[in-house]
Amino acid sequence: MAIASSSDLAAIESILGDDAESLLSHECATIPAERLHLPGPDFVDRLVAASDRPTPVLRSIQTLLDGGRLAGTGYLSILPVDQGVEHSAGASFAKNPDYFDPERIVQLAIEGGCNAVASTLGALGATARRYAHRIPFLLKLNHNEFLSYPNAYDQIMFASVKQARDQGCVAVGATIYYGSPESKRQIQEVSAAFQAAHELGMATVLWCYLRNSAFNTTSNGSGHDYHAAADLTGQANHLGVTIEADIIKQKAPETAAPGFLDLKFGKTDKRVYSDLLTDHPIDMTRYQVANCYMGRAGLINSGGASSGESDMHDAVFTAVVNKRAGGMGVISGRKAFQRPMDEGIALLNAIQDVYLCDDVTVA
Repeated sequence: MAIASSSDLAAIESILGDDAESLLSHECATIPAERLHLPGPDFVDRLVAASDRPTPVLRSIQTLLDGGRLAGTGYLSILPVDQGVEHSAGASFAKNPDYFDPERIVQLAIEGGCNAVASTLGALGATARRYAHRIPFLLKLNHNEFLSYPNAYDQIMFASVKQARDQGCVAVGATIYYGSPESKRQIQEVSAAFQAAHELGMATVLWCYLRNSAFNTTSNGSGHDYHAAADLTGQANHLGVTIEADIIKQKAPETAAPGFLDLKFGKTDKRVYSDLLTDHPIDMTRYQVANCYMGRAGLINSGGASSGESDMHDAVFTAVVNKRAGGMGVISGRKAFQRPMDEGIALLNAIQDVYLCDDVTVA
């Protein structure tokens, strides 16, 4: 189901179903919207231009914001496809074998009206001369590969910043597994890569993911998976903007449970849970935005895995929550490419229509 027009609130409500009232009427009483630096057509002029980013980086961020159906709004819709490395090509593309061919990935991003396409060195390299001038390229520099035995979780560099520049990329991306034993090395590697990217005029996008088996306490039938806790993902965001990521990619929060307190590590303040958080998804995402320097770095939430029948609902749900929380957009891959292209385009357009709808406002 695609949304008919950019102002069709009724179509958004129809997709959300029983969740429409809770999401569209919610008023955030934790961190007021007036305290945030919100996305908008003047985002680069208003915020990025005052930073220490080299002038070419301003142009690159503006190029990202000027792409696709959301051009000129200050919002982003990005198609990321690095799952062939992160989850294995078979696990990622067996549902739709067309996407073993990276040209189909780029075509989906273009036809789907995305601001940019994010993928691997090989995928973008295979398509650069035909497409790098038609849609902004974002090269994912590091990956967790799953062919080493036994499987492990560690992001290692697959590409250099210079290779991204030579491909014509507008931006580079990387993942840090915060909380993992390897995170300290990853922080140093990615910080150096992002400095190099800025020096070469490219924008930087950081996948701020948590990774530690101790963060999941659901094995006994109770507890929480704190990999998606608002407090821990918020702190991951804060570490991400500390190394000057221009845009933060984060999983949508799923629990307001006090991860720092329940897991008994790190430091926090009980006012985080009494004053700055509730269990409403918009309030939890608002806390993620606050940790991105109150929105000075844009927050894009990930679309998550494809679950089949509920994908359209889940994608629009994430977009509405992100926009109303003060975020900058959604980066959705598997929900779009693990289905026929026309259906993937419809799903991407539905996400974008949330940001084009003036009736969906910041809470």
